[in-house]
Amino acid sequence: MANSNRNKSTSRGWLWLMVGLIVLTLVAATAAMYFQYNHHKNAKGHSDQQQALEEVKSVKKAKEAYDVIVIGTDPEGVAAAVSSARNGLSTLLVDGRDREILGGLMTLGWINSLDNNYSTNKTLLGKDDVWNKGYFSEWYAKTEGDSFDVNTAANAFYEAVKNEKNIDVLMKTKKIDPLLTANKNAVQGATITLENGSTQVVKAPSVIDATQDGDFAAAAGVPFTMGHEDIGDPKSKMAVTLAFRLKNVTPEVWKLMANRLNGDDNSGTGVTDVSVFGYSEMSNYPALNKERAKMRGLNMGRQNNNTVLINALQIFGVDTFDPKSVQEAFDIGKKELPNIVAYMQKTFPEFSSVELDGSAPELYVRETRHMQGEYRLTIVDVCTNGDQWDRIGFGSYPVDIQRISPTDSGNVVCKPKQYAIPFRSIVPQKIDGLLVVGRAASYDTLPHGSARVMPTGMAEGEAAGAAVSLAKAENMTFRQISASKDMIAKLQAQLNKQGMEIQPMTIKPQPFMEHKSFEGLKTALMLGLASGAYDNNFRLDDVANPKRMVNVVGGARKMKPGAFTGDVNQAIAKVENADKVPLTLEQASYTFTQALGIQATAAEAQAKLVEGKLLTAATISGIADKQKLTNGDTYMMIRDVKIGLTGKP
Repeated sequence: MANSNRNKSTSRGWLWLMVGLIVLTLVAATAAMYFQYNHHKNAKGHSDQQQALEEVKSVKKAKEAYDVIVIGTDPEGVAAAVSSARNGLSTLLVDGRDREILGGLMTLGWINSLDNNYSTNKTLLGKDDVWNKGYFSEWYAKTEGDSFDVNTAANAFYEAVKNEKNIDVLMKTKKIDPLLTANKNAVQGATITLENGSTQVVKAPSVIDATQDGDFAAAAGVPFTMGHEDIGDPKSKMAVTLAFRLKNVTPEVWKLMANRLNGDDNSGTGVTDVSVFGYSEMSNYPALNKERAKMRGLNMGRQNNNTVLINALQIFGVDTFDPKSVQEAFDIGKKELPNIVAYMQKTFPEFSSVELDGSAPELYVRETRHMQGEYRLTIVDVCTNGDQWDRIGFGSYPVDIQRISPTDSGNVVCKPKQYAIPFRSIVPQKIDGLLVVGRAASYDTLPHGSARVMPTGMAEGEAAGAAVSLAKAENMTFRQISASKDMIAKLQAQLNKQGMEIQPMTIKPQPFMEHKSFEGLKTALMLGLASGAYDNNFRLDDVANPKRMVNVVGGARKMKPGAFTGDVNQAIAKVENADKVPLTLEQASYTFTQALGIQATAAEAQAKLVEGKLLTAATISGIADKQKLTNGDTYMMIRDVKIGLTGKP
């Protein structure tokens, strides 16, 4: 009987234990769902009530010294300042532009639709999850969603800043100059010209440059490339945009837009509660200034007052470091806008009652400086889902290269699933005591087409703030930290505590990485010659033609311009239907000899390339059909020529 009672008691104990475990599991799952709902997918959505902008309270003058100075009040700078302060650092957040609110490009450039780094995972609610959480998710949870009201966004940024007692905010300064050590190899603070014209020296052992263009770092002597310089086109850079606002965009108008775009069987268009993307017909708008302005499809972000902000008007040939050129861009854009709205009203019935309601106070500048850091992120890193041992964040946004001229159509190079941002890419060469975050960080121009998006920059900003704390605690420079696996592990552990989820990647290789021509594709990617678009189909097995070969070799001359002394077009001068007939090995070889100024007939060209160590036996033997070369075959030939001319693939 006693044994029976003990057995019953034991059974009841196990039963209660199981019930307890089930309850704990349900509580944990509910908490996880709540966290994901509030931190990864916003619960607010569109509202009919627009928040009043909260005044940013600026100190009149900074203290004499801080642990860190964060320069720039764009999202990347706010993230850096908040992270620094939460790591116990006295922080000065200072802006060198005539701004009264935080958020920069989002809130003053009116780019109110996020280019999110969506992950391969789903939340417990079945929604698309994102890489890079931490402060970004905290801020995102306070907005309307993937598109947001700029007042909501600005107030959310300021709420985080004002709640951190370690942050002083200094707005509307006229100039911020680096304060360098005697040997000019490290920053030790900044000389700030205040709004009233007086100057103040502020000491700090660490500075985070979160300006859009790396202005402070450039002034300190950090090396940069400009625009497309690293792919042989230093005068080219992506267009700037003047965002504009429409009013009278009522719920009925929103419904009509949804009826058009959600029912058009085009996965590239659509309408959500807060965003519109589509209306590609707007690219047919006849610009008044055809050489400087061009419309594209409409990206609309909804405001909470029956207005929308539109990112679509691109302006070319703007020197964003020249105030006169910037003003000229504003003038060009503002002259186009009334005609653009009239064209919308005429072309699409749902826009018949909308009206122009102003333009953004700042231009959306996509590209200027690209810093030379301890590591330079490459297009191969991005397209191949590359991990990094010193990862501090992740990207997955498509490599979106916007137009560089009105006749250009832009280009999506590839769509990664996930790639890592290395800490070394925010550590500049030459100058210590400095980190650079945002679109001016150390990326080549092509990967910049993905890594430039603001959520990635905010992840870098958060990592920078934590790195300053680590450098102080360990009495190390950022460069020393960037070379230490132990220190990087400590940094990653701290970022995980801050909610960033920095773990080694487990993404499978892209299918094209298994192709026999992959090594050639890598060379073509680095030269900007290959494009896989959104489906990552580089068409390596498609049959090439002589015309395409001429175009590709013409583009490849950037590998060593001085070596390409011939006229590549002569290679097809006597070829009929050059854009239709298959490319032979003889014709491909002849295209190279013509471009390189090597005297040879078509029949002699292959031997001349082999003799000059510009074509290898391995590449020749790898060509399955010498009378019908594929795109992959041509990329392997380009790789051989590049190695022969430069010693590098």
